[in-house]
Amino acid sequence: MIYQEVKLSDIIIPKFHALFNDVDHMHQILTSGRAGTKSSYMGILSDYLIAGEAGTAVVIMRKHHVKLEKTVFKECLRAMKRLKLNKKYFKITKKPMRITNLKNSNTIYFTGSDSVDDTKGMIDENNAIKLVVLDELTEFFDKGEGEDEINNIVATFVRGNDKDFRMLYLYNPPKNPKAPINEWCHKMEQRNDCIHIHVTYQDVPVSWLGQKLIDEANAMKQADEKMYNWIWLGKSVGLDDLIYYMFNPEKHVVDPKKSIAYDLLFVGIDAGQLNATTYEAYGLDFYNKKFQGLFEYYHSGRDTGVQKSPSEYAGDFRDFIDSIYDTFGEMPVYACIDPSAVGLAEEIKRVCPEVIFPKIDNTVDLGISRVQKLLIFYVLKLSIYQKELEKEMYLYSYDPDSIDKGKEKPIKQNDHCQDATRYAVMGAWDYIVNMLPMLND
Repeated sequence: MIYQEVKLSDIIIPKFHALFNDVDHMHQILTSGRAGTKSSYMGILSDYLIAGEAGTAVVIMRKHHVKLEKTVFKECLRAMKRLKLNKKYFKITKKPMRITNLKNSNTIYFTGSDSVDDTKGMIDENNAIKLVVLDELTEFFDKGEGEDEINNIVATFVRGNDKDFRMLYLYNPPKNPKAPINEWCHKMEQRNDCIHIHVTYQDVPVSWLGQKLIDEANAMKQADEKMYNWIWLGKSVGLDDLIYYMFNPEKHVVDPKKSIAYDLLFVGIDAGQLNATTYEAYGLDFYNKKFQGLFEYYHSGRDTGVQKSPSEYAGDFRDFIDSIYDTFGEMPVYACIDPSAVGLAEEIKRVCPEVIFPKIDNTVDLGISRVQKLLIFYVLKLSIYQKELEKEMYLYSYDPDSIDKGKEKPIKQNDHCQDATRYAVMGAWDYIVNMLPMLND
């Protein structure tokens, strides 16, 4: 059988019950903190629509194609299990990414919005599009054209699909109350054809989430209530001018030589000409679940009046890691370098052929968010030998004008050691994430 009887109230939370069949509000905005189940609701609604009345299509979008398979596509496959739909009655393909009901040809289309051509002409010839989902809506503002792009998408799909047509928008609110997406949401709330529902993990039965997740949320609440309010409750808590406001030298700065042996070594590298070039070394300590600062190299051509060439900096890097070998023993070394510092990277590869260069994601806000989480849970520790980095912890700040404009940007001062640390964290993230509570980006 393609269908088995399922009670919808058993698989979606009460806050979504009335919304499920709501076709009066064309614009439906769902926001949440962590584990609010809005994505699982989206998958269930999408699958339910194509499993039902013939002549139905659904379009699910993210800003970028590359993120579709592991997120919304995977969520719709999970939803098929929750709805007890037999997959053999559906054609499921990745190229093109679609889920089609073989009984009635109803289809879910998955697409990105990397260019205007992605949505142009995406009209199902045989089925009316009943639902368009924009997932992770913040990406349309951070990496796209924001409200203008959304309006163009709505105009593309509503034409000829006005009967029972719905737009479903999903996102976790950013910290900044003045962020453009928050302003857009406030504007949409004034419309009669829009409904906004905000949920948190507290709206979800504990049996669905598991006690461990609840414990992790409570652990963050104890460690940093402001961060808890943002991550778990989805509140736009505002931004402190000081980026790493949670830094406490009494708890975050230790003598690395008093720890046990380290498993892997990561060196964050921020390169400059007149500006400082700095190496921040960290050791992964799997046993104690720490990303421990070890040593620091810092040279400023502007402050010293002495400029160095890439080959000289590479020689200094050789001496730097040799001193770490002497202190902590031989271990694999990962050089996490500013992606723009190609010349220095090539020189280091020449004199340090054993060093591994992982690919670094240089997304600043993501990197800052990860460093903040590590500080909150005391996974990231600084060394007593990282003096310049410690100084920057008290100075690294957001530009207040950028906060007011809703596009917060760090001031490009007192950031050289911070950038090197961010690169090291990003390079080691696949290891570090397992040391944290149940948090995703």
